[in-house]
Amino acid sequence: MRCVTRGGAAVVGAALAAGSWTVPAEAQEIKETPLAPQLAYAYGENETARSLAMGGAVRALGNGTTGIYANPANMALSRVYRIEAFGQLTPEVTRALGGATIVDSITSSTRISGGLSALGGVVDPKGLGRTVVDVRAAVAYPIGDRVFVGLGGRYLFMTQEGIGPLGTSKISGGLSDSAIVDDFTFDAGVTVRVTEKLHIGLVGQNLTHPGHGLLPTTFGGGIGYGSKDFSIEGDVVADFDAWGRTTVRAMAGGEYLAGDHYPLRVGYRFDEGPSVHMMSAGIGYIGKEFAIELSGRRTLSSSINATMFVLSLTYHLEQRLLSKGQVAAEAE
Repeated sequence: MRCVTRGGAAVVGAALAAGSWTVPAEAQEIKETPLAPQLAYAYGENETARSLAMGGAVRALGNGTTGIYANPANMALSRVYRIEAFGQLTPEVTRALGGATIVDSITSSTRISGGLSALGGVVDPKGLGRTVVDVRAAVAYPIGDRVFVGLGGRYLFMTQEGIGPLGTSKISGGLSDSAIVDDFTFDAGVTVRVTEKLHIGLVGQNLTHPGHGLLPTTFGGGIGYGSKDFSIEGDVVADFDAWGRTTVRAMAGGEYLAGDHYPLRVGYRFDEGPSVHMMSAGIGYIGKEFAIELSGRRTLSSSINATMFVLSLTYHLEQRLLSKGQVAAEAE
C-alpha cells in the first residue's frame, strides 16, 4: 500500500481552495471533477439515515444498525433484532451505494450482540470510475450494566478505472493497478452509560492503519443525552490519513420523536480537511415492526458542493420474537 505524501497533500489543499480539480496535462486531456476524492468517497463512512441526519454524531447513542458503522459497542445498548436495507446517493459524483445490515442483541444466551453488513456500488463512474464492496461483521458485550465493549471487522475491495487529479496516487485516484484496495481491517469501541440517559462513547476505526485515505485510521468520541423521545449528542473525530495530515471533524445532532412515530432530526458538521461546514436533516416513520427514514446533508459553501441522501427501510424483528416468547427477559 502506498501512503499519501505531504507534497501530494499540499497540492490537494491548493486545488480544493481553487474550487475545482483537474487532471494533469499528461493525462490526455484536462478534466474537471466536482469534488475532492475524499468527499466524493465520503471517507468510507457508510451512513445510516439516522447517522447522516445527526451530522454523524452517534458514537455515544447510535445503537441498532447504526452501531455496526459508528461504534460496535453500541449494538449491546438495547435489545433489538433489526434488518435494514438502505441506499446512499451523492449526485454530484454519482456515488451510489446500496446494501443491508442485520443486528441481533436478543437471541444469544451469552449476552453477546452481533451484526453483519454488506454494501456495494459505484463512485464517480465518469471520472475515477470506482466500484466498491464493503463487508463488515461486529460483536458487542455488556460488562455489567454500565460498560459496553465492541469489536468490528471490515473487508474493503475497491477497483478504479479512471485517473485522478494527482495521477496514480491514492489520495486522488489510486494506483495503476485497478484493484486499489483489497484489505481487512478492524474497529474497536467502548461506551459507558454514566446514567440511564447520559452516555460516553469512544471508538477507533481502521486500526490496522493501512496508511491511506480510502481506509483512514480515525479515533473519535461522543457525549450524548437521550430519553425515549429526545436525544442530543456531540462528537469529535481525528482523521490521521485522509488529507496527508491529522484533521478533525466535529459533529452535533439532535432528534425528537413526534407522536411516538415520526423522528425529526437535525445535525451540523465541520470538516477541517476541506474547511467546510455542513447541515443535515431527516424525517421518517417508525412503526411497531417497520420503519422508513430519509435523510439529507449539504455543504454550506459556494465552491464545494456536496449533497448526500440516505433512504432506509427497517424491519423490527424483535417485536415478533418478543411477542411470541422466543426470547427470555424483558425488553429494555
